[in-house]
Amino acid sequence: MVRWAMAIDLEKCSGCQACVVACAAENNVPLGSPQEATMGRLIRWLQMLPRIEGEYPHVRAEVIPMMCFQCERPPCTYVCPVAATYKNPQGIVAQIYWRCIGCRYCVNACPFTLKWFNWFQPRWPATMAEATNPDVSLRDKGVTEKCTFCHHRLQQAKDRTRAEGRPLRPEDYRPACVEACPQGALVFGDLDDPESPVARLARSPRAFRFLEELGTQPKVYFLAATPEA
Repeated sequence: MVRWAMAIDLEKCSGCQACVVACAAENNVPLGSPQEATMGRLIRWLQMLPRIEGEYPHVRAEVIPMMCFQCERPPCTYVCPVAATYKNPQGIVAQIYWRCIGCRYCVNACPFTLKWFNWFQPRWPATMAEATNPDVSLRDKGVTEKCTFCHHRLQQAKDRTRAEGRPLRPEDYRPACVEACPQGALVFGDLDDPESPVARLARSPRAFRFLEELGTQPKVYFLAATPEA
């Protein structure tokens, strides 16, 4: 069984945010308003975390792409009272919007704060409303949403390869953020294949995961940037 995972090389990431834009366009993430931003209610399935290290004049700054880490032991799924969020057999933490009752237990249980609650009815400018992705459902006010590794693309890949009469290969399925990265900083694939690029990067001496001590076993790995000489 394939177990999907991602590795992000911070040495290659330029912070261009092409992944952020691609994620929002692919998954019908609403733009939000300045008022919502002021209230801290903007929804961004993929966002950039700024990090600054060192002291002046030896300061290093970088931005880190952050999306749902698709934990192997996801605490968000343990607290959902209606099974609206769950981990599927391929290791992706999915979200069933119509089943969500808006209790926000999962939002509060995520130690990475990477699940998002719709405090307002999502809106798009009139010129963009007709350009939403028909393969991804629009979420209503009062439900939680999150990155799903563009799970709909996996379904499309399965349909395509079934029609072609061949098995699914890891290269048949890539999330929009991975596809959009001009630097090739985001690598996606099967973590259980020891020869896959993502598995090799996960074993790199530069690899780390956020809050690994919590034992949630995230399947998004980061490769630390090499300090400047």
